[in-house]
Formats: sequence, structure tokens, C-alpha cells
Amino acid sequence: MAASQEYMDKALLRRSYRNVWQTDLTCAIQADFPYCCLSLWCGPCVSYMLRRRALYNDMSRYVCCAGYMPCSGRCGESKCPELCLATEAFLCFGSSVASTRFLLQDEFNIQTTQCDNCIISFMFCLQQLACICSLVACIVGNQELSEASQAISCVSDAVYWTRSTRWRWTRGMASWAGLR
Repeated sequence: MAASQEYMDKALLRRSYRNVWQTDLTCAIQADFPYCCLSLWCGPCVSYMLRRRALYNDMSRYVCCAGYMPCSGRCGESKCPELCLATEAFLCFGSSVASTRFLLQDEFNIQTTQCDNCIISFMFCLQQLACICSLVACIVGNQELSEASQAISCVSDAVYWTRSTRWRWTRGMASWAGLR
């Protein structure tokens, strides 16, 4: 319960942040096209590199999912942080990207943009719609509705991965350089 309240407090604190990303999400491709391409071809590798950079290459500071997930600190990270980070980046890619993003936002007091909020809200709406369709399909036994639920869920997943990819390279080299 206390951990849940701590996460809520952090989310509320982020509303008061005053700094902004140097490169807007909508201009990221233009700002660093080669890095964008690298992140599309090897997203987990870029996620790994960015987290190391966010930790100032001091892997003694590494905590699974940057301390933002329930598993954080319980994975034996201190024994082999490089392997744990690589595992996180490849197996929990979305969480890895989001955690690095939150880590940077909290360290540099960077606010979430309206574009970010719009994408996140759209993704959550799709997830809720998919859940409702799935529940109704189970109750009434409608196969078409179940398939529609799966299709909506796939679209929601695509939005999530697109968002993660865009944040990764937007907040990667192009945006971050201006904050240092």
C-alpha cells in the first residue's frame, strides 16, 4: 500500500515539472534520423545503451526497471547489473523504455507533453475497449466479438510499441543532449 502511494505521489509531482524535452516528439525523426533507424532495427540494444547513459555508466546504480516496478530491487541486480539490464531490455522492453523515460523525467524535472498524454490516453482507451469487448464476448458467447477484442488489443499493442520506439529515440540522443 505504501509503495502504491509513493508511485501516485511521483505521478502527481511530475505535473509540477517545468522543463521540457529539447526535441518535441513530433520532430524526433528529423532531429536524429540515424539514431531513429538504429532504434527501429535493434530497440532493446538502444534501450540498454540509453539506460547505461542515464546511469552515467555507473552500473552500481542500476536497479531493475529503474525502481519503478514491483520487481525492482528483487532481481539480484547488484550481482550482475549488465546481465540484468540486458535481460530487462530484451524481455521487458516496454517497461525498460518507460522506466528510463521516467528516470530522466524525474532527474531533470521534465514534464510530459500534450502529445505524450494524447498517445497514452488513446492506448489506454483501446485497452479498455478490448477488455470490455472480451468480457461481453465471454458472457454472450459471441466469437466475432471475441475476434474484434483481439484485433483491438493488437492495435493497442501497436500503439504501445510505436510509442515506446518513438520515446526511445526521441528522448535518446537528440533530446537528451540539450539537458546535460
